[in-house]
Amino acid sequence: MPFSPGAPAAAAEGRGGTPAALLDAVGVFLEQRGGGEGHFQTPMEGVHMMRLFHEVPPVRRMYRPSLCVVLRGAKEILFGETTLRYGEMECLVVSVEVPASGRMIGASPDTPYLGMTIEFDVAMLREVIQQLASPPLTAATAEACVFVGQVDGPLADCVTRIARMASTPEAAQVLYPSVMREICYWLLTGPHGADIAKLAVPDTHTERVANAIYYLRDHFAQSIRVEQLAEVARMSLSSFHQHFRAMTSMTPVQYQKQLRLLEARRLMVADAANVSEAAYQVGYESASQFSREYSRAFGTAPKRDAMNFKALVAAGTR
Repeated sequence: MPFSPGAPAAAAEGRGGTPAALLDAVGVFLEQRGGGEGHFQTPMEGVHMMRLFHEVPPVRRMYRPSLCVVLRGAKEILFGETTLRYGEMECLVVSVEVPASGRMIGASPDTPYLGMTIEFDVAMLREVIQQLASPPLTAATAEACVFVGQVDGPLADCVTRIARMASTPEAAQVLYPSVMREICYWLLTGPHGADIAKLAVPDTHTERVANAIYYLRDHFAQSIRVEQLAEVARMSLSSFHQHFRAMTSMTPVQYQKQLRLLEARRLMVADAANVSEAAYQVGYESASQFSREYSRAFGTAPKRDAMNFKALVAAGTR
């Protein structure tokens, strides 16, 4: 189901149905950055592009509230026990920070994967909601914080303009906020508007659980009782459990464990911490327990996984 009304973008279609203008804009930016494959930062905060010439193993990471668009190829994300797959001119919408495993499908030198991620500006979402004559009605219950939708019409036009701005940093600094405001408008007034609005409308179950998630993120290395998180969310314990699992597909304890393990990986990769140092810094009292839980979560031992991830980052970050 498309996010926004109107006819498809006017640009001629490229191979696979992606507008040619969008592919051209991405290609210009990537060549400016030296070409090749990897993760490419743009002049706009929270906006990056990715090109891969080969498949890589699933990567576990924290997904921030964002719009993750596939321009060419396909991507698969494992969210809890749910697997979501999306292809060209489709996107994954994430409304709350959540750990998940993602992988690109079918990438090759002849048909590289191309993707673009645009992180949401929650403050701008709130401003746009306040200006709408008929704001989307949010449901009383919390639901999964990720879903897949199509990118077409005015939304596709916005993505194309952002891709063009990536090649002109001076223009990006001036024009990007106005295009981001357009994106907020089309998302909020589209068929998934109620889901997007949950991210910004105050005092919903989604916002309350999100507040607990932010608290957990800032104190993940500490011993935290679920009752504390329920208090932060201003919800009863049973209601908090129910809504937290509905949104994240895991319990608060499982979520905290994911935060600890992901931070431990970052410490081993970025700070060259050894396994024991990383374990203790993220709150584990036993390095052996840490290693067992890390291996279960990431499918390999901490040291080997850190080496593999470091090689991936070295080869792919630009």
